[in-house]
Amino acid sequence: MKRVLLKLSGEALAGDNKTGFHEATVLEVAGQVKQIVDKGMEVGVVIGGGNFWRGRTSENMDRTKADQIGMLATVMNCIYVSEIFRSVGLQTQVMTPFVCGGFAKLYTKDEAVKGLEQGVVTFFAGGTGHPYFSTDTATVLRAIEIEADGILLAKSIDGVYDSDPQVNKNAKKYDEIAIQDVIHQKLAVVDMTASILCMENNMPMLVFGLNEPNSIVNTVNGNFNGTKVTV
Repeated sequence: MKRVLLKLSGEALAGDNKTGFHEATVLEVAGQVKQIVDKGMEVGVVIGGGNFWRGRTSENMDRTKADQIGMLATVMNCIYVSEIFRSVGLQTQVMTPFVCGGFAKLYTKDEAVKGLEQGVVTFFAGGTGHPYFSTDTATVLRAIEIEADGILLAKSIDGVYDSDPQVNKNAKKYDEIAIQDVIHQKLAVVDMTASILCMENNMPMLVFGLNEPNSIVNTVNGNFNGTKVTV
């Protein structure tokens, strides 16, 4: 793979803190991304907002407004993680699908690809810019747009299971599974909209646990114990 879209779970970045950021975790991620960028890989990044906001659990506000708060949570995440990446020597840019003043650049495919080709780690913040679409959907959408070779899905769980391993201790983990089976079995890898986008646009995913040692580097080198989602 030459160009990848790395999806980071907001909860995973929070570590044991459960909210906000666990800086040691983010520094570990930054060090791994620097290793693969130094070897010539082009990296885009999407970060979820769950370490700050899960508006869908609130019944006391309009869904559109709740999702807008979630979009802003992802902007905060990307600005923070971008700065940690810079501290280890990476070049970064943060792009959003809506105007954020001086905080971020307005997203266009041409500018994103130009940065990636120059070795700039490009953060895609703000989701799709629209309510009712998750950061899963934004991940797949941006991966398709920038013509990534695949998605690296770094989660708090180490792969795809036939049921929730946090609930069912006998849940079976898949080494490899087709996206069509993910959709048919309604497995919670990414949401249904994102899964269908992957299927229709032949976008493969590698799903792995972010908190496993050297997991990002191992994954891009083909040496990982997560789940390969084929198309």
